[in-house]
Amino acid sequence: MTNVDPLLVIARQRGLLAAEETGANTNRCALARAVAAELGMEFVELGLRRIAADVLAALPRAFITEHQALPFARSERGLHVAVADPVAAELIDRLPEHTDGAVTLVLAEADDLRQAIERELGEGWSQTPPRAPFVVAEPAGSPPADERDAPVIRLVQELLGEAVRRRASDIHLEPLSGRFRIRYRVDGSLQEGESPDRQLHPPVTSRLKLMANMSIAEKRVPQDGRIRFDHAGRAFDLRVSSLPTVHGESLVMRVLDREHLERSIPELGWMPDDQAEFERQLAAADGLMLVTGPTGSGKTTTLYASLQHLNRPDRKILTVEDPVEYQLAGINQVSVNSVTGMSFAAALRAMLRQAPNVIMVGEIRDRETAEVAINASLTGHQVLSTLHTNDAPAAVTRLLDLGVKPFLVAAGLRSVLAQRLVRQVCARCRQTYRPPAHELRALGLEPGRAGDASFARGAGCPACQGTGYRGRVGLFEIFLVHDGIRAMIYDHVTAARLRQQARRDGMRTMREDGIRKVLAGITTIEEVVSVTAADHP
Repeated sequence: MTNVDPLLVIARQRGLLAAEETGANTNRCALARAVAAELGMEFVELGLRRIAADVLAALPRAFITEHQALPFARSERGLHVAVADPVAAELIDRLPEHTDGAVTLVLAEADDLRQAIERELGEGWSQTPPRAPFVVAEPAGSPPADERDAPVIRLVQELLGEAVRRRASDIHLEPLSGRFRIRYRVDGSLQEGESPDRQLHPPVTSRLKLMANMSIAEKRVPQDGRIRFDHAGRAFDLRVSSLPTVHGESLVMRVLDREHLERSIPELGWMPDDQAEFERQLAAADGLMLVTGPTGSGKTTTLYASLQHLNRPDRKILTVEDPVEYQLAGINQVSVNSVTGMSFAAALRAMLRQAPNVIMVGEIRDRETAEVAINASLTGHQVLSTLHTNDAPAAVTRLLDLGVKPFLVAAGLRSVLAQRLVRQVCARCRQTYRPPAHELRALGLEPGRAGDASFARGAGCPACQGTGYRGRVGLFEIFLVHDGIRAMIYDHVTAARLRQQARRDGMRTMREDGIRKVLAGITTIEEVVSVTAADHP
């Protein structure tokens, strides 16, 4: 650690202290206050003030002590963090890894800050603790780790830590010819990480399979497992999938973050009118409501947000999922089990005898499940489920293709929500700009229509890892089933004709929702064009 006092350096640079002055006889508090005023920062005297536990927990203890950065308050400007070095590059770069919202740096005198950290975290925490951020749930009966395993264990911990720091949704461990490639999926895009030595692939794979309760002796067939671990006070689950390849077993681990899955409806990225319509559909007492989209389009997150919205003491909610992603308080959840014969349809039939108000079916995959779900919706139950279709009206033809009778679909289906996810412009490096005419036309916009739109893109910064994007929001289209649509379903019309009628009735497409979010500066033209390529402007 350097012995240069950053406060003195800044004070001399700004003319607050003569070059020959050492600062030994200077009032440090007054000097820090003067530097803060010069830099346009706030100054805080921490003294003996006590800090709320939830505020203190906003940053990991190791981070607080390593960077001498103490969270001490919250306001409408976000988290307030006291620092002694206002220009610490590493601190400024790494803060976004640990905070999701806005952060305001506030200058404090170094000794005052150190004493406050020791007081809040306990004696001895002023020394940087060893880096051991993970508590991993080892499977019962696991043999104790051998000293020879320590490097592999540390490497696995580093892999998991890097995934959390990057906010990755998936970790891909891929054995290639002469190479062990590791990639992380962040905001829907794969990013390559540091590649370990190729010889480490077998022990790393075995370590992860052991943690996931998978057979390390079987390498010829695919396997699935689950790992639970804690990081910085947050609980994570990994859904692990192994696949034999010509160069060894490829592992993909889906990172399940409870905070991500427990989003509320407003956090999904709605425009106000679409959110109001969606909540009106949720308020209905019965009927089938479907959420459609490809894998990874956020359907489960939307369903969980809907259940949280509906979850009240006067309602009984049951779900059947494959698998149960997370346990939700106050909701009865059932996991599909093919070994015991607990299929979606079997679970649904049993649920109907439990007198539920709301039923959530993880996915409709076959005619039996579809018919039971629709019949449940016709007998006074509200049923939520998902389908894999490209747009909302196509859900009707998908149900008919499964073999469901048209009169059942017309009678039971109330609405369909189709969605995609697009990356959001990074709030920390956001810049407004004027896109060229050819980009606007690619989106289906004439340059004159843009008006006073606030087009934005990210310049790239440490918070977004240079991508210009951080986080994702949804693009939505809501297909409402009214009398006219029901008559068309009876006639078994094509999805194209249903879509044309829905457009005449005022349905806004995902492309049009994306255009609104581009004009508002939420996402970019490139993102909307790429995920709505099949949607005509």
